[in-house]
Amino acid sequence: MTATVGTLAGAVWTALNENGTLNTKDLKKVAKIKTDKDLFLALGWLLREDKVVVEENDKVVNVCLK
Repeated sequence: MTATVGTLAGAVWTALNENGTLNTKDLKKVAKIKTDKDLFLALGWLLREDKVVVEENDKVVNVCLK
């Protein structure tokens, strides 16, 4: 499972690096992640490594690289 989450985190990081700030819906689409669970596992990994910033505005969650 750790390897899978690491791969997903890499896909999220790449998507943000290439596209800048994305909301979670667009991020999931651009990173080609199938489930919300997988997206949030990847975001948790990147948050733990202090690589991303997550902000909520009007119930929309936006993510960007630090």
